[in-house]
Amino acid sequence: MDRRHFVSKLGLGVAAASLRPDAVERIWAASQARTGRSAEDVARDEDFWFQVRHAFTIDRNQINLNSGSVSPAPRVVQEAMKQYLTIVHMSPSLWVDEMLIPQQEALRQRLAGMFGCDAEELAVTRNTSEALQIVQLGLKLKPGDEVLTTTQDYPRMLTTWRQRERRDGIVLKTFPIPTPPDDIDELYDLFERAITPRTRVIHFCHITYTAGQIFPVKKICRMARERGIETIVDGAHAFAHFPFTRDDLDCDYYGTSLHKWLTAPFGTGFLYVRRDKIPGVWPLMAAPPSLDDNIRKFEQIGTHPVSNRNAIGEAITFNKSIGIDRKAARLRYLRERWTGQVRHLPGVQLLTSSDPAQACAIGTMRIDSIGAQALTDHLQKKYRIHVRPRFVPDEWEGIRVTPNVFTTLAEVDAFAHAIEDVARNGL
Repeated sequence: MDRRHFVSKLGLGVAAASLRPDAVERIWAASQARTGRSAEDVARDEDFWFQVRHAFTIDRNQINLNSGSVSPAPRVVQEAMKQYLTIVHMSPSLWVDEMLIPQQEALRQRLAGMFGCDAEELAVTRNTSEALQIVQLGLKLKPGDEVLTTTQDYPRMLTTWRQRERRDGIVLKTFPIPTPPDDIDELYDLFERAITPRTRVIHFCHITYTAGQIFPVKKICRMARERGIETIVDGAHAFAHFPFTRDDLDCDYYGTSLHKWLTAPFGTGFLYVRRDKIPGVWPLMAAPPSLDDNIRKFEQIGTHPVSNRNAIGEAITFNKSIGIDRKAARLRYLRERWTGQVRHLPGVQLLTSSDPAQACAIGTMRIDSIGAQALTDHLQKKYRIHVRPRFVPDEWEGIRVTPNVFTTLAEVDAFAHAIEDVARNGL
């Protein structure tokens, strides 16, 4: 189809009519020109990624290698947010209630289409934490019921379960995982061995925030279902990072943030709940009985910034113009490029697998005798390279490196050269 038909099919929101979609048009044209080439081939096509880079308003006086915390949004998403905000303030109660909130039903359908679920199973939230806490605090559990997870689950989610321990008498069981494992099935085996007759929930990351370890989600979820155990999957770093759909997971609940790899506005995410599970989960904020079996009961948060939520549609369009297979191939290529340069340096230890089935953009490393925070500060001060330190208490610490589609080869090479200097000469 031609560009005009493509943009029309994607269902742009009201703000898009007055946007200048030059960057999306250029990327779409460049993408079409590369039809027939493999994703791995396009991943090495610097002309294509140059077009993508210039769709962003990033600070080019520093090297941002921390898209894992939150990613900058492309210009087209920023402009959509601004224009929706203008519309809101023309006549808030009229425009919000009569036009912008109803548009979110189309957004729900588009996100569900990307994830591969029914729109009636997807609630739009503000982030992964909100999405997962809806389930964590809404599940009916009794004293002595066990929840099973790893020591590398996200701290906010561990804190939530520990609050339920104090409040409701449930039991949180955690176990360490190898970083990285020799084989992805090691992770499955660890969960299977840790299950007891009291296990009611298995909660785990699709890909860890610490070292970017991808889990065998479907295998774990099917094993759990056979035993009558519910599964909650933390997808904060997975959605729009690499290709998959709901059917590739087979979980009961899934939460993600959209301001990471979808490059949507800050404070956006979604929660997936398998349809037959919706009635059994209490909403985080009260909803009327009429919504007991309706996914929208999880969205009852009161007044919220609709300009952020409605602009998600532009992020979906932007990502589709690139293509998820090409995006994942590029991200793996960038990780492989810098890890290949530092792998054999003295004192360097890579904590992320080189197996493409176990990792994508995220790579984590450490240098013997140098603390993660000290190394992070040194890279920022001397090289203006921004990374994030990560700590797994009583196990390890390292720096997490997360390039994105706007990252150049020169930038990852600069990072690798900085690490070589530190490995050979110290701080």
